[in-house]
Amino acid sequence: MSISQEFYPSQEDLPYEEELLRNPSSPKLWWRYLVARTNSPRAKRFTIYERALKALPGSYKLWHAFLRERLELVRPLPVTHREYQKLNNTFERALVTMHKMPRIWIMYLLTLTEQKLVTRTRRAFDRALCSLPVTQHDRVWEPYLVFVGQKGVPIETSLRVYRRYLKHDPSHVEDFIEFLVNSGLWQEAAERFAGVLNDDRFCSIKGKNKRRLWLELCDLLVQHADGVSGLNVDAIIRGGIRKSTDEVGRLWIALASYYIRRNLTEKARDVFEEGMTTVVTVRDFSEIFDAYSQFEEIMLLQKMEGEGEGNGEEDEDNDDDKDDRLDVAKIGRKLKRFWLSDDKEVELRMAQIEYLSDRRPELANSVLLRQNPHNVEQWRRRVKLFEGNPTKQILTYAEAVRTVDPMKAVGRLHTLWVAFAKLYEDHKDVVNARVIFDKAVQVNYKTVDNLASVWCEWAEMELRHKNFKGALELMRRATAEPSTKVKWRVAADGDEPVQIKLHKSLGLWAFYVDLEESLGTLESTRAVYERILDLRIATPQILMNYAMLLEEHKYFEDAFKVYERGVKIFKYPHVKDIWVTYLSKFVKRFGKSKLERARELFEHAVEVTPAESVKPLYLQYAKLEEDYGLAKRAMKVYDQSTKAVPPHEKLSMYEIYIARAAEIFGVSRTREIYKQAIESGLPDKDVKTMCMKYVELEKSLGEIDRARRVFIYASQFADPRSDPDIWNKWSKFEVNHGNEDTFREMQRIKRSVSASYSQTHFILPEYLMQKDKQPNLDEAMDALKKAGVPEDEMAALEKQLLPDASNTATKDSNRKVVGFVSTGVESQTEGGLKVAANHEDIELPEESDSEDDERVEIAQKDVPSAVFGGLVRKREGGDGNGDDSAATEDTDNGGHLGALERIKRQRRGAMV
Repeated sequence: MSISQEFYPSQEDLPYEEELLRNPSSPKLWWRYLVARTNSPRAKRFTIYERALKALPGSYKLWHAFLRERLELVRPLPVTHREYQKLNNTFERALVTMHKMPRIWIMYLLTLTEQKLVTRTRRAFDRALCSLPVTQHDRVWEPYLVFVGQKGVPIETSLRVYRRYLKHDPSHVEDFIEFLVNSGLWQEAAERFAGVLNDDRFCSIKGKNKRRLWLELCDLLVQHADGVSGLNVDAIIRGGIRKSTDEVGRLWIALASYYIRRNLTEKARDVFEEGMTTVVTVRDFSEIFDAYSQFEEIMLLQKMEGEGEGNGEEDEDNDDDKDDRLDVAKIGRKLKRFWLSDDKEVELRMAQIEYLSDRRPELANSVLLRQNPHNVEQWRRRVKLFEGNPTKQILTYAEAVRTVDPMKAVGRLHTLWVAFAKLYEDHKDVVNARVIFDKAVQVNYKTVDNLASVWCEWAEMELRHKNFKGALELMRRATAEPSTKVKWRVAADGDEPVQIKLHKSLGLWAFYVDLEESLGTLESTRAVYERILDLRIATPQILMNYAMLLEEHKYFEDAFKVYERGVKIFKYPHVKDIWVTYLSKFVKRFGKSKLERARELFEHAVEVTPAESVKPLYLQYAKLEEDYGLAKRAMKVYDQSTKAVPPHEKLSMYEIYIARAAEIFGVSRTREIYKQAIESGLPDKDVKTMCMKYVELEKSLGEIDRARRVFIYASQFADPRSDPDIWNKWSKFEVNHGNEDTFREMQRIKRSVSASYSQTHFILPEYLMQKDKQPNLDEAMDALKKAGVPEDEMAALEKQLLPDASNTATKDSNRKVVGFVSTGVESQTEGGLKVAANHEDIELPEESDSEDDERVEIAQKDVPSAVFGGLVRKREGGDGNGDDSAATEDTDNGGHLGALERIKRQRRGAMV
């Protein structure tokens, strides 16, 4: 056999060949030889590989490289090509020495899997598992399972492989179950599922919990009910129902579906009914009810279709010969139609569907009651469902009062008992209604009011049936105080029922006293009222009712004693109505006969009454003095009231005071009250209002100068920019009653007041101006600097002009530009208030006729020269004829000239 020339070593191969001849067992030399011949034909490279492996049969590197080149060679070829057989032979030769190398085995096994050689591949996998150590079996099992999962591999082979694999790694049982389900082996899949669920140590590698595995098992059993046997499906699903609380409805439907697939329709109905009567959530109930309704509709549809087919068969039977009647099958069909499929069965099915629909509200209510059997409102709704069926309603009420625990009840339990008794009453069975009420009053409710309501309802029932004596007896029985022996026994038990505290129920006593007023005598009614007062549970309204009852029966002194007890028992604000009613009744009853006693009552009332509630009492007190006493005392009461009421009511009180004084003593006597009101500390807003009223008074009396003085005083409280109302009125006043000088003086005061307000708010931000208190200018300047506003010269001047915060008293006194001179009582100067010698004459300041007054800036404090510029130099120099010595003397003494004094000196300088 001749060898091709290309396999012989060429001239370039001689260096490598010579080295290999000297050292044929060196893997480095062979590898350099192969690297150098990378671009040589594959046949020549394979020859070199064969020579190298013959010399070094245990070289993993050479075998692995040789097999990879073989694989690259056959990859584009079909699996039937003869090169695959050569490749397989090469793998077999390699495994003689490389049988412990898992990579070689994996390459070989994957190649066989691609060739679809089932038997040879299976045997190769088995050989690999036998050859490799156990620690490396995981690398073989992964492609092995992929191989047995392919189509064409016999199911029995796959099952045996999976079972062997589970012996190696039992944690992958879920993969085996998935394989069984995909293969249609329902029986073994269900058994494996059951084994997994019964193993407490099982941990899913796919992150599934026991609940999810249980649901998958239930779905498997239900969907393949005919393919699974040997398992108690009913017990398995019911176990899941007990454990899985959030999938109860689905599991009940699954159990019913299992019986439906097994053609056990009646058993399926029982399961649906059981499910609807045991679930505790509305969602689960809705799921079961919808499934149940759908099942019944399908059964009805099938029955109707079956009847149609049966009629056709009957027609065919009639057409057959007489001998055909002996056919066993036909006889069976006729018997079936006769026994089971009569004409009424369709109607029966339809009636069942209607009955199921009618039961839905009741079943849904049962679900809510299973959630909380102590829900009173749900029990009442359940009773309404049976409206028109008294028997069912009575049974429902009986079950409700037997089930609901009074301490756990949600809602008002006593309404359930009352409705139960009213049901008997509506059906003319008063005897049984009394029995129900008698049991109801023995229940230990949460609160005393619930028990009291039951007693009141019982008494009202007796009143409706004209049993007045019985109603009164019930109230006496209900309000009776327990004996000492009973209290001791209850205290020893430690659980005090509400019946022990019933005799202190205000609602019960109120109902009882109403009954006594309507049905009893005056003595019995008074006894009840006195008992209420002794128990200290009376309210102001009950006390006033008691007093009014005595007044109706002409027991006036007793009624006033009741009022006296009331004002001693109660405090404000509850005693307010008692005082007002008591004083009104007393004055109406006695009038002038007991005036001193009435005064003592009023004095005591206004003494104990807080300022917020004292105004009505003072008005009532003043009315008493006006009607039966002295006008002077009435004015004194009004004067006291203006000091006692809170600030926001002072204005209204002064208005009443002024109106009454004007009516009794004349308008001229109101000047003192106006002065007192203005100086009494009213809020600025009310001061302005009072000043305007004072102005109107003086105008009506023709006192123009007094009115102007009031305007001057009120102007200090009104900023011309934000409150122009007073200035507009003053302007109109001067237009109507003044002259050019008085109008100019008004303008000067307006500028002065505006400047005084500007000193406070000129450079301040808006958010600081809105504060209730005067802001600190330094803080405002710091805020402006942070905001990027430069501190200009005007800001510095304003900082000098603004008075210190500590000198508040000085600032307030300096704000008064012109002193207020009251109507002959007091006059205000720069030093304060002093009593005027002449009560009628008003000293007016000497006005200047100079036209330069408008150019003179009137300031309250020394202002830097930078503010006025050349004006200050003109004021200092004048015409050169001023009294320099006087000015020097004033300057040396540190005195500050007023505006009027400065004007007078300028006039004298001009005349000289």
